Amino acid sequence: MNQNPVVRMAELEIAAERLEAYRVLLAEEIEASVALEEGVLSLSAVFIREAPKHIRILEVYANQAAYEAHLRTPHFLKYKKETAGMVTSLTLIDVDPIAMRAK
Repeated sequence: MNQNPVVRMAELEIAAERLEAYRVLLAEEIEASVALEEGVLSLSAVFIREAPKHIRILEVYANQAAYEAHLRTPHFLKYKKETAGMVTSLTLIDVDPIAMRAK
């Protein structure tokens, strides 16, 4: 099995009238994922300042198995179910890191 880190960029558009509720659910999901899953190395979410309903999430997992395990966790399944009607567009992009550091 591939032990390389899995790095993805998620580009989302959220229904304007559901934006605040979505942000709360996303923050809860990110907090749970980082706290509870050893294989979740980093999750960072931002919105585009001029277009706040456009969200970007940078996801870093230890390996493919960690990513697949994340998709089966109760907190991710809850997030997916509760946000289904809020997300109007979702694009998942596999990326390769050039340089990633944190302090």
